[in-house]
Amino acid sequence: MASINQEIAFLELADPHSKEGVPAHSSTRSRRRWRIRWWRGAVLFLAGLYFLLPLFAGLKFALENIAGKFSFQALQNLPSSPGFSGAFWLSFRLALVTVVISSFLMIPTAIYVHLKLPRMRRAMDVVTVLPIVIPPIILILGVEGSAPLSLKSSPYLLSLLYVILAMPFVYRSLDAGLSAIDLKTLTEASRSLGGSWFRTMRSVILPNLRASLLSATVLTLALVFGEYTMASLDNWTTIPVWIVQFNDATDGHIQVAASMMGLVGTWVLLTALIFTFDRSQSKRAQRKTGLL
Repeated sequence: MASINQEIAFLELADPHSKEGVPAHSSTRSRRRWRIRWWRGAVLFLAGLYFLLPLFAGLKFALENIAGKFSFQALQNLPSSPGFSGAFWLSFRLALVTVVISSFLMIPTAIYVHLKLPRMRRAMDVVTVLPIVIPPIILILGVEGSAPLSLKSSPYLLSLLYVILAMPFVYRSLDAGLSAIDLKTLTEASRSLGGSWFRTMRSVILPNLRASLLSATVLTLALVFGEYTMASLDNWTTIPVWIVQFNDATDGHIQVAASMMGLVGTWVLLTALIFTFDRSQSKRAQRKTGLL
């Protein structure tokens, strides 16, 4: 009996789920988790202060008048400011052309690499990082020295350069979306049912890449509406160039209001796109459940 009791006691001590072992292990684990969560919370709090405090200061300054009181005067005077409408319309056209060209080039490229050249994905990752490594001033000076005169005189030369700058963000968004789906199975199923490559891309692949396309579009818009170096060296007045060149000594709130409008406008656009995407997804799910 003594040996049996000793064996039972030994098994209770060795069993991690025993009554005596659980509180010790759970307490140490909970302490470790609490410490990790505490550090995560501290890092997130400091990061939030780092990003949100300048935004709060900018919004506060943009929503004040010359006397320092709360007012929408800067936002009201912004559309009628000299040169703002032309700069905004130019930036909008450049952003639209950049999104179209980037989508036309990068979507087939990413799909082809995933389907036919999976070993080239690492090389593509390295190549698409180069626009981040190379300074924009080198790109614009090199293009200005070799581009034909007809292209130099057109503002859409900036769109071609913005396509290069946006390539890392667009390709990585598409790469993440393609990695999340079984692209080969979907493509083979569509082809076996008689679908052409164009119809397979339009009806099968692109609907599964809506989230990636939305993120790539928003990142491209944010880049175009915030790029200053290339536009200023190419002598075109986009929104960032207009903000720097606009000189109104009597009211500096208009410049900050224009900057905040671009930033907040990008956030609003992203939120609207996400809401539209989620709503369309829910409607499709309801239709499928209704058919079933």
